[in-house]
Formats: sequence, structure tokens, C-alpha cells
Amino acid sequence: MLFLRSVLFYCGMVIAVLIWTVILIPLVLPLPYQKRYRVISRWAYFITWWLEKTCRLTYQVEGAENLPTTAAIILSKHQSAWETIVFQKIFPPQVWVLKRELFWIPFFGWGLKSLNPIAIRRKNLRQSMQEIIEQGTNRLAKGIWVVIFPEGTRVKIGEKKRYGVGGAMLAEKSGYPVVPVAHNAGKFWPRSGFIKYPGTIKVIIGPVIDPKGKDYKEINRLAEDWIEGTMMKL
Repeated sequence: MLFLRSVLFYCGMVIAVLIWTVILIPLVLPLPYQKRYRVISRWAYFITWWLEKTCRLTYQVEGAENLPTTAAIILSKHQSAWETIVFQKIFPPQVWVLKRELFWIPFFGWGLKSLNPIAIRRKNLRQSMQEIIEQGTNRLAKGIWVVIFPEGTRVKIGEKKRYGVGGAMLAEKSGYPVVPVAHNAGKFWPRSGFIKYPGTIKVIIGPVIDPKGKDYKEINRLAEDWIEGTMMKL
């Protein structure tokens, strides 16, 4: 039954991707970012609803009161594709730091590109860092949040990778706050698994980290300590 529910979910997801990329995106590309984002992000709203209906997988958020009223940098654990979808519903209009190769994925990559993400080339670390700081500061100044997964890739439940400093450096240079986020999506939507398991994903939003008076090393350490400490409780 879980397999059939997962198949049904993916069928709906693929159909939705085709509708959004072939029909809606060409219509909204000329619009200002905020209006374009509002239309395109409705795909994430649909997928969230469809995931609940087909796989009985929902979520709950703790710590929403910690969200600042200004744009911020989200540093989050990365365990599956779930957070890249549902974060669009949980947080204000946002862009993500991602690898440029994702643009090459037919249909899905085109949708990503239409949302003006910060696309980097991982092999050129110096250039990537410069792009994160310059483009990230530009997006933040326009009131757009920046989502960064500091471990750089999806990580299995119970595992941890080295935290990159891109998000922390962006916070130091731009002066915008950091919002650490922990969640256990990988328990229900595994990193490399097809089956989606029923249940409730827990998302915990941590206290804001003010970058004033801190260098990127301290900012990164504070974010990592909070995220990993919270993950042990999930």
C-alpha cells in the first residue's frame, strides 16, 4: 500500500511540474519577482497538499515566533527533497543557494531558474563564495530570504557533514540575521528512497543569530551547535 501511495504521489507531482513549467511559468516570467514567486510557489502548496492526501505525510512547525520581520538567511539541515518544497510554504518569499547543474533537469530545472536562485559552481570555491555574498546581499536588500543548506548535500538521519561557511560569511558581510532550522524530514522522505512514510515531520525554527560583532566562524559555530543539538532531540 505504501508503494502504491508513493506511485500516486509521484504521478501527481510530475503532472503538476508539467503544468507549471509548460503553461504557467511562460505566462508569469515578465512579472516582477514577488508576483512571479507567488504564482510559481503555488506548486509547492499543491505538492504539500497532495503529499498529505496520498501518503498521509504532514508537518508541524515549532518556533515560528522566532522569525524576524526583516529578510534573513536560513541555515537548515538537509535530509530530503521535502524541505526544498515545503519551505516555500513555511517561510516568506525566498531564493536558494544551489548547484548550477540543477538547471539542466528538464522542466523542474526550468522552474527553478525562473525563481532567480543563487546558482554556484562548486568546483570554483572562491567564485562561489563571491557569488553567494554578492547575489545574496542583493536578494536580502530586496526583502527576499536566502535559504542555504550548509552541509551542501542531503544527509541521512543521524549523520552529519562539515558545515560550509557560505551562509555565515553572507551574514557577516551583509549584516542580515541567521535563522537556524532543524527537522526530521529524512525519517519520512528518505534521501534516496522511493517510499514516502506516513507521519508528521517536525520543523523547529531556532532563535535568530545576530551577526553584529561576530565573524563568520562564530556565526557558523552557533548555527551548527544549535542545529545539531536540536537534531539529537528529534
